[in-house]
Amino acid sequence: MSPAALSRSIWGAEVLKPSSRLFLTSRSFSSRSLATSSGNGLGSIRATCGSNHIYSRSISYSTPFRQEQRSSPSAPAKPTSPAPASTISAPSTSASNSRATKVAAPTPSHPTTDNIQKTGLSDRPLELEVQPEEKVDWTRSFHGLSAAPFPKEVADILLAETDPEEVEIKPDGIVYLPEIKYRRILNRAFGPGGWGLVPRSESIVTPKTVTREYALVCNGRLVSVARGEQDYFSPDGIPTATEGCRSNALVRCCKDLGIASELWDPRWIRKFKAKYTREVFVEHVVTKRKSKIWIRKDDGVSYPWKESK
Repeated sequence: MSPAALSRSIWGAEVLKPSSRLFLTSRSFSSRSLATSSGNGLGSIRATCGSNHIYSRSISYSTPFRQEQRSSPSAPAKPTSPAPASTISAPSTSASNSRATKVAAPTPSHPTTDNIQKTGLSDRPLELEVQPEEKVDWTRSFHGLSAAPFPKEVADILLAETDPEEVEIKPDGIVYLPEIKYRRILNRAFGPGGWGLVPRSESIVTPKTVTREYALVCNGRLVSVARGEQDYFSPDGIPTATEGCRSNALVRCCKDLGIASELWDPRWIRKFKAKYTREVFVEHVVTKRKSKIWIRKDDGVSYPWKESK
């Protein structure tokens, strides 16, 4: 092959050294860059031009190129394989599809989250499989709430002033109206059977308390919703605590009807205590511990205390 043809061709040179291997590619080599030298120790060169192979014993490099190679030795680059595009985009695509499915789904008619603690009672209200126009599902309906006021004769009974002779006081000084008297007022206002308590949730039993939500329905109308609660001290007391929870919810619902509203009035409570109650020092019969309790003036100290002298 002539030197002119050799300079127009694309050369690939592979240089083998004892310590490293260099790959060089050039668009054109002049015939003068090739020198036959048997004593330079650079190994062999294989040049490819088209389909013809030319062998030469060595190639001579200029001094600047040698210095550049010595000053900055280059290690062979490690090939990197890019991650497939389908693998990267798969999670985001599935997440977007999941969100779209949740948005398109209809609104559920049942609770979507469970209670924090398992109750063990399994007393969730029944779900009625009837049409709304046939029956009212009081476990979730607010039918009749604030639709119209009750008649005047009913309102007069509900808003009647509380008789101080019917109010009781606890030893710690809390005044209250017995729960049975709330039921009597409701019976006078709406008649027996004209009102009722409806559970709105299942009972939640914690290590010390039972709680459940109830709704008060009067004359076919929802009047109030309240959550009752009752403490217990042993597992054997859970059934009794569930009934106390129901009574507590009734008292709280009656507050919206104005029944015994004076019991939440601080001024009325102070006047009642000053006129109808007193504090006494007592001694516990069993533990002999002395303390001070509240009682009505017309009541005496009862067991397990006795009045201290």
